Formats: sequence, structure tokens, C-alpha cells
Amino acid sequence: MSKQEHTPIKSAIDRQQEAGKPVGYITLIRQNSNFRWLWCGQLVSLLGDWFNLIASAILIADLTGSGLAIGVLFTIRMFAPFFVAPIAGICADRYNRKYLLIITDVVRVFIVFGFLFVRDASDIWLLYALTTLLFAVSGFFSPARSAILPDVTAPHELGTANALGAATWSVMLALGAAIGGITTGLFGSQTAFFIDGLTFALSAVFLFGIKLPKASPETRRAHAREKHSAFRYMRQHPDIFFIAMHKAAIALLLSSGFQVVQVEIAKSHFVIGVGGAISLGLMYCVNGVGSGIGPILARHWTGDRDKPLRVSISIGYLIGALGLVVTAPLFGLVEVLIGGFVRSIGGGIAWVFSTQLLLQRAPNEIRGRIFGTEFAFFTLMGGIGTAIVGALLDRFHVRTILWGMTILPLIPAVLWWFWQRHFSRIESRK
Repeated sequence: MSKQEHTPIKSAIDRQQEAGKPVGYITLIRQNSNFRWLWCGQLVSLLGDWFNLIASAILIADLTGSGLAIGVLFTIRMFAPFFVAPIAGICADRYNRKYLLIITDVVRVFIVFGFLFVRDASDIWLLYALTTLLFAVSGFFSPARSAILPDVTAPHELGTANALGAATWSVMLALGAAIGGITTGLFGSQTAFFIDGLTFALSAVFLFGIKLPKASPETRRAHAREKHSAFRYMRQHPDIFFIAMHKAAIALLLSSGFQVVQVEIAKSHFVIGVGGAISLGLMYCVNGVGSGIGPILARHWTGDRDKPLRVSISIGYLIGALGLVVTAPLFGLVEVLIGGFVRSIGGGIAWVFSTQLLLQRAPNEIRGRIFGTEFAFFTLMGGIGTAIVGALLDRFHVRTILWGMTILPLIPAVLWWFWQRHFSRIESRK
């Protein structure tokens, strides 16, 4: 596999000056064939991801009836990528990112078809094992997918590509969860697993269309010098470190535990479809719509400008907390859907804009390792969050847990605000 093209580090201000006016979303898809192939692969791959999530969660709920068992599923989905993320980041920098994405998709086809053999409660161990393998392999995909984005876009396209990629994740969450919930509710989990496997195969086909430039000898020497520099670089640039911590904060305090709670709400409170599969699909659907709409609307104000992006991240956490407040009373399914929609708007803003700041500031030669480190923290905190909430569901009412969760997003909002005040003083002295 060939190595990546070396690009020197540029500040957010430098990139903004070079970028000029951002392109439109349709223009980007129409004119940039490399991004178009990447985007098409993302579309079908994400569709299958949400089929798998709904099918797995409902299958475990039906076979075990245990909140802890559901929590274990979500914990595995978060912890499995954590253990491979540091290695995945190095691979995303050392090897051709396009072929790394294709290989992970092909491997995931065979793993997902293994879910077809899960039939009864005695097979739960197999579902857990396959989920571990699936998300360990996915741990190589995510950092490479994030790191390749500046490789297939020009500077003035980067912000648009990031926002469109996040919106696509959200739209496919909405469609995939809704269709996956209906498919699982009407035809069973096995059908959903089969469709999931086909989507990974189609994604690999699309990714073959990407063309990356070959690396120069100078690039190879740069990679050799930067072999283990991600943590050192983040220690020397604390702003990069704090930006990279946002996804971990979102996972621990806003999203991962909420995913477990949603399964319990669908299964025990507002049951539509077999085991609440359709109501769970509806919840994920509004989550996807909210997380897609939030960043798109906010970007009309922020553009790709550094300071507005930073301010919006704190606002995103506050919006997320408001959504939890609306959800917590469990007045009805409509109120739960509205609360989930608002919560996901806030989480989407914090997620997308923190990614944008990293894309603008992280140097290409260690970008994969920085995103790998970010992904490792995200999966670790997500695993902790799902494990805690899964255990609490067997001890406390879901309404009590939700009220406790309403305070948590305020913590990163306040800490980020304090860091921004300190960072602004540092920048003003330069």
C-alpha cells in the first residue's frame, strides 16, 4: 500500500484565507468525483450500520429481557474499537487510506453474515463475539474515513464536505433506523442482518472509484519522523487535545447512555412493533434528523470561521441538555421524540464543529493518529457510559436515570467555555 501525500500544517486562519468562499453541497458532489465516490460508499454503509443496531438490540431484548444485556451490547460496540484505535490511526497515516477503507468493508461483509446464525438465547455469546469483531474492524475504518477527507477535497471544499458527511450520517441514521425498525419488526432480525452485509459489499465497490495521489520520497521520510508523534503533538498543542476530547464528552455525557435508555423506552413504555422495534426505529429516526439539521443550520452563521465554531460547540451542549429535559418526564411518545430531536441537534453541532476544527488544524502526516486518538477516547467513554446506564436500568426507573442525565452536558459546556477564555488570551499575545 502506498503512503499518504504530505501536507504541512496550517492554522485555521491560514486555511480560511486560502479556502475563500465555501462551495455548495450539490456543487461539491457534482464536481468532485473523489468525494462523490467516498460519499456514496458512506450512504450505503451507514444504512446497514443502523439495520444492524436495531436488529441486534431488539434481538437481545427479546431473547434475554435484560437491561444489562442490552447495555453489554452497546458497551461492546464502543469498547471493541477502543483497543484497535491507536493502531488504526497509525495505519491511516502509513498506508493508503482508500485501500484501508475497502479492506475493512470486505471483512465486515463476512462478519455480518455470521449474525444469521444467532437463533436463540444460547447464541447470545455468538452475537457478542461477532459484534466485537465487527466493531474492532470498524475501528480501522473510522479514523481512515476522517483522515482521508482533506485528501479528496480542496481547502474551500473541506468545511462543506465535513458538514455533508455529518448530515449524511444523520440522514442515514434516520432512514436506516426507521427502515431497519420496520424491517426487523415485520420480517425479523435475520433479514436486517442480511441487508447489512450487502451494504458493506456495495460500499467497497464505490470506494474503488477514489483516486489518491502517490506519495513522494519526502512524504515517506516525514512519516518516519512522525511515527509516534500524535500524543507528543497533542501535549505540545493543548487546543488540539481539548478539541479531540469533545466526542468523548458527547459519548459519555450526552449520547451513548441515551441509546441504551431508548431501547428500554421502546421495549417497556411505548411499544410499537415486535419488541418495540418500530418505536425504537422512530426514536433513532428523529435523532438522525436532528443531528443532521443542527449543524447545517448553525453553519449558516459559523461558516468555517474558527471563533463561531468554538462558540457553537458550547451552545450545542446546552441544546442537548434541553432535549433531555423534554424527554425525561416520559409524558408520551411524541414528547420523547421531540426531546430526542432537540438533544440530537445539540449533539450534532458539538460533534460536527469539533471535527471541523480538527480538520482545519491537524497536520496531514499525523492526522490519522490524531483522529485515531480521538476515536479511542470516544469509544472508551462511550463504553463506560453504556455500561453504567445498562447497570442502572436494572436498579432504577428509566425516568430517574433520564433526570440524572439532564445535568451532565452542562459539564463540558462550562469547561470548554473556560478553555476558550484562556485560549483567546494565548492567541492575543501572538
